[in-house]
Amino acid sequence: MTLPASTLSASAASAARATLQRVRRAPGRSADVVARQFITKNRRVAFGLSLTVIIIAVASVEWPAWWISPGVMILPILGGGLLLWPRALRILFGVVAAGLVYDGVYGKAGIGIIATIVITAIYADVLANTRGKLGTRGRRADRMMIELRDRIRVQGNLPDLGDGWGSASILRPAGGSSFGGDFVVSHSDGKNLEVALVDVSGKGMDAATRALLLSGAFGGVLGSVPPDQFLPACNAYLRRSMSDEGFVTAVHLSVDLATGEYVLSSAGHPPAVHFDANTGLWRVSQARGIVLGVMPDLSVAPTVPETGTLRRGDAIAMYTDGLVEAPGQDIDEGIGRLLGEAERMVLSGFRPGAPALVTAMQHSVGSNDDCALVLIWRTT
Repeated sequence: MTLPASTLSASAASAARATLQRVRRAPGRSADVVARQFITKNRRVAFGLSLTVIIIAVASVEWPAWWISPGVMILPILGGGLLLWPRALRILFGVVAAGLVYDGVYGKAGIGIIATIVITAIYADVLANTRGKLGTRGRRADRMMIELRDRIRVQGNLPDLGDGWGSASILRPAGGSSFGGDFVVSHSDGKNLEVALVDVSGKGMDAATRALLLSGAFGGVLGSVPPDQFLPACNAYLRRSMSDEGFVTAVHLSVDLATGEYVLSSAGHPPAVHFDANTGLWRVSQARGIVLGVMPDLSVAPTVPETGTLRRGDAIAMYTDGLVEAPGQDIDEGIGRLLGEAERMVLSGFRPGAPALVTAMQHSVGSNDDCALVLIWRTT
């Protein structure tokens, strides 16, 4: 059966229009495909760095060596270590390798330059993998760590105790690090003060991650339970969540800011010391207890708290073992030296004397451990 000529003409015209429309849409579809390929910042950055590497490789051959060298590829490699996910970074490494081969063929890339670039690439790969595990790129991880450090420092500040009272808190992590295994948590409602000094087993960054977690947990417990239940509650938390990750020592002080009456409880912590202004002497506290995280229930080995009253001029100092423990020496010797330094602190004043005491004790014992001191005193 033969179709009429008019029908064939209409069909041909329709096909021509459809083809023309497809041709017109082709650039738009191509643009959409390209846009989808560069939809993420990671891909856009990877493309830009790869293009930079290609330009460097070609320019190193075409331009004089004193203008540009293949060694400049180190810059985009370092940029990739900071900004790219590991997979995209390794694609960039492939582009760098091709560029080095190109420059090597023309005698522009020597063994020294290639070795330097390889070492830089290894460093960038480690950097990218570390940040990939954190789920961050660029300097976000650094900003996060800085923020955590600042939060820990703020948390270590004691609340304003009002007229008639003074306080000081000094935290010095091992090795000059910003993080350590010692931390302070405190709470005051204007009538009562609760403060706890905690020492996580280990030192420096090894203990810092546990200390960071526990500082938030213990800070939430403090003031939420009766003072005599603080250490048992902390022990229960440790047993639930971190029973296989070492022990924790702590000392807890509760003070009635109106009367000066206090209760001091210890969980395996070095004994606090109490200054009696009437006698002018420092006395070692008798508060005792077992370390946290060892016993399922502290009622099996209950703590022995100390009670007393802070009068005008009196003070209580709590500290961590980094201030008094020295290799090959008994801890009692360190406590004796601490009491000697504390007597000098009374003469210079508690507030300026507290940092000086910590510095003197660190030099005295040659401490390479985290050090902390919390001092509470009454002025009226």
